[in-house]
Amino acid sequence: MMNLSPVDWLIMAVYFIFVLGIGVVLKRQTRTSEDFFEAGKSIPAWVCGLAFISANLGAQEVIGMAGSGAKYGIAMAQFYWLGAIPAMIFVGLFMMPFYYGSKARSVPEYLRLRFDEKTRGLNAISFAMMTVLSSGVSMYAMAKLIQTLHLFDGLFTALGLPLSGIFFFSILLSALIVLGYIFFGGLTSAIYNEVLQFFLIVAGFFPLVWLGLRDVGGWAGLQANLDSKMVHTWVGMSNPNTNSLGVEVFGMAMGLGFVLSFGYWCTDFLVVQRAMAADSMTSARRTPLIAAIPKMFFPFLVILPGLIAIAPNSSRLMKPDNVAQVTLVPVKMDTAGQPVINPQTKQPEPDYDLVIPTLLLHYFPPGLLGLGLTALLASFMSGMAGNVTAFNTVWTYDIYQAYINKKASDEHYLWMGRMATVFGIAFSMAAAYMATAFNNIMDLLQLVFAFVNAPLFATFLLGMFWRRATGHGAFTGLVAGTLAAAAHHGLTIGGGKGGWLGTVLHTYPSEMAQNFWTAIYAWVVCFAVTIAVSLVTRPRPDEELVGLVYSLTEKPRESHLTFWQRPSVLAVIVLLMATGLNLYFY
Repeated sequence: MMNLSPVDWLIMAVYFIFVLGIGVVLKRQTRTSEDFFEAGKSIPAWVCGLAFISANLGAQEVIGMAGSGAKYGIAMAQFYWLGAIPAMIFVGLFMMPFYYGSKARSVPEYLRLRFDEKTRGLNAISFAMMTVLSSGVSMYAMAKLIQTLHLFDGLFTALGLPLSGIFFFSILLSALIVLGYIFFGGLTSAIYNEVLQFFLIVAGFFPLVWLGLRDVGGWAGLQANLDSKMVHTWVGMSNPNTNSLGVEVFGMAMGLGFVLSFGYWCTDFLVVQRAMAADSMTSARRTPLIAAIPKMFFPFLVILPGLIAIAPNSSRLMKPDNVAQVTLVPVKMDTAGQPVINPQTKQPEPDYDLVIPTLLLHYFPPGLLGLGLTALLASFMSGMAGNVTAFNTVWTYDIYQAYINKKASDEHYLWMGRMATVFGIAFSMAAAYMATAFNNIMDLLQLVFAFVNAPLFATFLLGMFWRRATGHGAFTGLVAGTLAAAAHHGLTIGGGKGGWLGTVLHTYPSEMAQNFWTAIYAWVVCFAVTIAVSLVTRPRPDEELVGLVYSLTEKPRESHLTFWQRPSVLAVIVLLMATGLNLYFY
């Protein structure tokens, strides 16, 4: 139970007032739909870069990655060094010229320009559903945190309310705060709040990692007390049964390093929207490259806590009766307060999502505890806000304007964007209850990405680099890829999940390994079907594809920029840094 001091409450109160204040102040500058949905395309590159990474620093990053660190080990760092950096370089150098140069207001709108209306509609609907689910996951994680730490127990007891209502109250509170600053300030408000949240997350988690590492004897202490596969990224990758992730080299490289990573960073409008708000083409290209620099060091803030939590034989783990506790990972409890038993292992199931709250309680004194908790809440707000701003843009431009009301005024679309914010958050609240079936929200989100982003990346890859790809091919490929993901997940089991089609063809050592292969199957099927259908359907003439296909698009010039301002130079520096980290922790 977390006993907060007045200083802790004050820190959190100041944060909430500040984020709402940003929205209120920016309301006067949000006069058009472009201001609301695209931030007027006026944001500097460094601000967009920090917002680009912060939009990804939601509950899945902080809570999910810390839990995954405890569950899978330092191998989760590959979600950054292999599963993010190369894709961020690619989107900055090759894909932003299409997104920014085509004047598309969203990723689905680019699909309309490159392919056709039905491809856009399919992606818009699937993406809208994904953002609602992702936002709901952030709400769930925040509500679960507040409920577990008993933050509002005193308030509910004093009012004579049942403690069971704290979960819903916490979801409602987070929804109202995010609704407040996005409703008024739109994307601009979300971006500047994300920059604030980025610095809060760093300030809140750096002391946690420092105190935890000091307690377990530093990195050397972790290596001495944990299995080698938990402290090295590639140990045992030759066999899926001999490494923590339960995946082999090909599954890691293809599933994570190519399909999931490029599928997310190159096609997910949640992050791409931040780069599209930049003030110039050069700024848009530099946005993901700037974001990649802090991104590659975030494993030390969000994954190391998980390793610290499972490090045994430390003096910090002594119970009052002087009996050493094995880890700081709590057991998952059901609504009746009983341990949840894993159906396969017959053992109590660890609740990895509570790793960070447990460490905060253990290490932080009053004042610092408030800062750490505020950083945690900021991560939830960041993830929710990013998904909500992406949702209201796609809903308004790619669903409402495209299919419901094509000729309304700009004021009407601005109003619809604000209404979309309201009902998008309402749907997210409902989705929050779906996340309760997983003991690690990162597993859930990677499964969603395997269904949505993996086949979409195959479509984009062919659309941007093969002029022969057709709209019929893209649409059929997306449908086939999504169905392939569903079939694979339904016919296999990983960590107790899947197998819902009744027949089990294969069992994976972990949910994450199952997710990687689900993504691979979805990508391959979409890629193959898109090619096959495109070859038997009529392509669009080349003159209609100028600015939409790589071979028909003028390449961005860098000759007018200084050496250090050039995106290509920045990309080389980032790639070398990521390679060095990979080799050191090999």
